[in-house]
Amino acid sequence: MQLRQWQSECVKRALRHFRGIDRHFLCLATPGAGKSIMAAEVAAKLYEKDLIDFVLCFSPSVNISQGMKQTFSNRLGCRFDGVIGSIGCSYTYQGMLAFKEDFWQLLKRNRVLVIFDEIHHCAGSSLEDTNAWGEEILLNIQDQAQYTLALTGTPWRSDQAPIVLSRYTDPDNKIQCDYVYGLKEAVADGVCRRPQIVLIDNDKILVTDEENETKTFNSLDSLFKGSLVSYQSIIKNDVAIRHALTLATNKLDDIRQHNPNAAGLVVASSIEHAAYILSILRNEYGKTAEIVTYKEDLPSLKINEFRNSSTNWIVSVGMISEGTDIPRMQVCCHLSRVKTELYFRQVLGRILRVNKAISQEAWLYTFAAPKLVEFANRIAEEIPDVPVIFRGSETVAVSIKQGESEILRASAPFQGAKKVRLSTRHINESQLPNLALPNNRDLTWVHSPSFEILGGFREKVVSTFNSPF
Repeated sequence: MQLRQWQSECVKRALRHFRGIDRHFLCLATPGAGKSIMAAEVAAKLYEKDLIDFVLCFSPSVNISQGMKQTFSNRLGCRFDGVIGSIGCSYTYQGMLAFKEDFWQLLKRNRVLVIFDEIHHCAGSSLEDTNAWGEEILLNIQDQAQYTLALTGTPWRSDQAPIVLSRYTDPDNKIQCDYVYGLKEAVADGVCRRPQIVLIDNDKILVTDEENETKTFNSLDSLFKGSLVSYQSIIKNDVAIRHALTLATNKLDDIRQHNPNAAGLVVASSIEHAAYILSILRNEYGKTAEIVTYKEDLPSLKINEFRNSSTNWIVSVGMISEGTDIPRMQVCCHLSRVKTELYFRQVLGRILRVNKAISQEAWLYTFAAPKLVEFANRIAEEIPDVPVIFRGSETVAVSIKQGESEILRASAPFQGAKKVRLSTRHINESQLPNLALPNNRDLTWVHSPSFEILGGFREKVVSTFNSPF
């Protein structure tokens, strides 16, 4: 396979790095740039030079792990499934926790290259500040592996914990990457699509509090600053949902006139939310659509089927946030409750992978919440100018399931909240498709006052990397 220029450069730098500087190499390359192909080339070169005996790959989800298995098998020209005669195997980070001491002996007795995809999932500079995956790496891989190659498109964590195997400058705690290939360069090279980010706002939102007093707000920014209405209430609001979906489906229809196989992604906030959106897409908009959530037995199978189908839309809860390679996706509707910069960039990355289609447009639709506006306006920065690690003793409890591509944090019930009236049409379970839904109160935001969206919607398009000439 002919490597892209950045991939060739990174391979050469990694090989030089391993020869004389350090055994650990960190590559930052924008989502969609082709990190796994570059990593497979590094593995092949090291194996051809008789510098390694085996290769192990770890990644955050079954879907990504399967993709890496195929990529490495193709480049190395042999099996890559861990059976006798294979050079290596691809595993999930979650699967790492089940390995016994006899497995880790492989690294002590052989020269092993270990590759970590989306390394930012693994936290810890020492055993005192690790998460479960980071601890396994520190205990069993850091000092035993012949070489490690860590890959990421977003080299920081939302909890500001240090990333395992990474180096930080002192005293400003900025991460040191051994090779950087940013989105700006990838767009200029034609490696990634140039994203257009549409920020949806409204000029008249009427809020009624518990004392029946009303206030009118002329933007989402003023609404969130001047009332108790939450961002979550907006993304669950029927009027807002339909406006965002109308914009997104119209855009995908336009693209499909040139690329009949183009697809769209809706990132929902919960299973109920996703089911409601699916119902609108199918029953009201007449679109072909599927749903994939972390509650299903074989979500990776459904993702693979969508990748190779002509279905218009896929509605996802926590399954298509990073690493999932579906180049036909060109439109995304970001309706997740998660508003971190890490997640925002990962979602945007799902529509940036180029393919051979005529039109290479990429459009992301989301609401103009202040943080999301900030993230959109600095998407060209590879590492945002904010602290990327936090040194502290606070422990974050997380729940991780094998096959999930993001960490799902359980939120505690809102304490002391009073049930209030919502004056807009709200989601109810009788309108949902026939899906197994959990018994929770996710669709009722009991801590918000009632509000009505009465004004006209307006959109601001953040057009990234436009030439000034």
